[in-house]
Amino acid sequence: MKTYHLFVSHSWNYSDTYDGLVNLLRQAPYFQFSDYSVPRNDPIHSTGTDAELRAAIRAKMASCSVVLILAGVYATYSKWINAEISLAQNGFIAQKSIIAIQPWGSERTSVPVKEAAGRIVGWNTNSIVSAIRELA
Repeated sequence: MKTYHLFVSHSWNYSDTYDGLVNLLRQAPYFQFSDYSVPRNDPIHSTGTDAELRAAIRAKMASCSVVLILAGVYATYSKWINAEISLAQNGFIAQKSIIAIQPWGSERTSVPVKEAAGRIVGWNTNSIVSAIRELA
């Protein structure tokens, strides 16, 4: 079975949404993945410069074929999510595929995230996994 290499773009201010997404993916049948996201406990969050954090994100993203972005409206105002979109689109020889995931029950989602996405899916395991398989 193929293992999908994923980078999950997220804000640590909304870490429960990130945790929920990772749990959905873990429960998906016949689906294996490696999460290359920058972990919350990485000291780069509190001791590094913006340039060091960007380099850490780029290094994590380099091994991935798909970038998942939680498309809550907060993403529109996050400089890091916007930097991750830029890296996915322009930071590598081949662009990284972007999947925008609309949070469950969300009435408003980020326009910049949806515009950057190759696929926009709802908060549904089958939709997310199908998009990953298609774009990876």
